[in-house]
Amino acid sequence: MRKIRGGARATLLLAVLLLSCALAGLAGCASASDDKGTASNGETLRVGVRSDVVGFGYLNDDTGKYYGLEIDIANEMAERMGYGAVEFVSVLPENRKDMLQNGEVDCLVACYSIAESRQKNFDFSPAYYSDDSIVMVENSALIDGVDALEGKTLGTMSGSNTAPQLVIKLTEAGFTSGEALSANEDNSDVVFDTFHLVQMASYQELSKALEEGAIDAACMDGSIAKTYLDADRSILDFTIDTQEYGVATQKDSALSQPVSAAIQGMLDDGTIAQLTDKWD
Repeated sequence: MRKIRGGARATLLLAVLLLSCALAGLAGCASASDDKGTASNGETLRVGVRSDVVGFGYLNDDTGKYYGLEIDIANEMAERMGYGAVEFVSVLPENRKDMLQNGEVDCLVACYSIAESRQKNFDFSPAYYSDDSIVMVENSALIDGVDALEGKTLGTMSGSNTAPQLVIKLTEAGFTSGEALSANEDNSDVVFDTFHLVQMASYQELSKALEEGAIDAACMDGSIAKTYLDADRSILDFTIDTQEYGVATQKDSALSQPVSAAIQGMLDDGTIAQLTDKWD
């Protein structure tokens, strides 16, 4: 896992924190050093998390408990903000945005990458994790590089940021014109001049499609790919994009600044690094 630490990284991430300190309901701008107990009065924080990504957010059906880096981050963040309990709510890439917008969860700690398009609708904390989006193939397919993907079917997860970034990257590399020749209504099945792009509802479905040959390559974040990588699969020497995960809250909400302060404090005092090492 690639660690996000304080210092220079914190300075870079200040652009994400363009939030007013005069938001209604806040007692003031809490510094990273005194971010404990700045909100909530012992209430329950509802956190949207993944339940199917080992190492980040995983629900053990036998115990009914969630485990992973993002679970630990959410618990520590809530404690620093003064919440008395955390209620974890399972979300998926295709529904997490709506669940946050509709108020079904208070925030997302769910492998949700910070992107300009998303910042129009949500506030993000400083990044707590950085990861590369990759391309995974079956060894038996004898695909050893991007050029070998010509005419192939590439799969991504519906609702993730990987699909648009993949098209941008392949266009920049001169692999495709980037113009779609045909697409279905929801753009989950798009034909480009040099490849076919499909989006699927879950990573399990994506992995199964790769195994059965329904797709020739699976594109996803490297940390998620670890769950599905085995001796019969390889990762191409090609990075689609670097994703930075942050905690998302509703735009200009009273929760945004305390969340950012708590995460920044965890970056500055080494807590994020310690938790990352724990789950690496």
